[in-house]
Amino acid sequence: MNWDTVFFVILPYISLAIFVAVGLYRKIYRPFTGSSISSQLLERKKLYWGSIPFHYGIVIVLLGHLLALLLPGGLRLWNAVPIRLYLLEATGLALGLWALVGLVILLWRRLSEKRVQVVTTPMDLVILVLLLISVITGVLTASVYRFGSSWFTVVFTPYLWSVLTLQPQVSLVAPLPWVIKLHVINFFVLLAVLPFSRLIHIAMYPLGYLIRPWQIVIANRRPGRGQENPTAR
Repeated sequence: MNWDTVFFVILPYISLAIFVAVGLYRKIYRPFTGSSISSQLLERKKLYWGSIPFHYGIVIVLLGHLLALLLPGGLRLWNAVPIRLYLLEATGLALGLWALVGLVILLWRRLSEKRVQVVTTPMDLVILVLLLISVITGVLTASVYRFGSSWFTVVFTPYLWSVLTLQPQVSLVAPLPWVIKLHVINFFVLLAVLPFSRLIHIAMYPLGYLIRPWQIVIANRRPGRGQENPTAR
């Protein structure tokens, strides 16, 4: 058994199994642990300058990956015109760098702010480091191996679909450079670790809030004479 089989056949299924099993367990049995547990009250300036570029940058980049997975033909058609290809590549690289800047600020905030350090867990740092590796390798890939939006559709799109259909084609990714392989391996590791972190909130949509009954909230204070406990719906 070679390393390509371990990383691109065995690891994806282990990661998917852990993500689904642990994610469902937290969703069903520990739903209130799916919060991001904001630390904005402890420090907000660095959080603002880090969170906005990271979230917007990474979300748009991930949507681009999803588009290449679901509509590869449409993406190739878009890239058939050189100016549109250059525009898409430049935009993707800019968003990756934007997300990288935000992520570095968030990591610096976790390490430098004493009040934030108190509520920082080892898993928070693990997730931030894995995200940092993912973004750095993604930016390197976009910088060194140009036109990824095109070759992604003929390499990773069929590979990912082969994994999802239980017929993994490791030969598609085996010849790739180590930077690209590290980017993919890190994604699978991140997928496996995600359910154990507070970042799982991105996959735990609070749909129950839309259909649950109204709750009665009673203020925890002693009422004055002749006053009733204030309630709110």
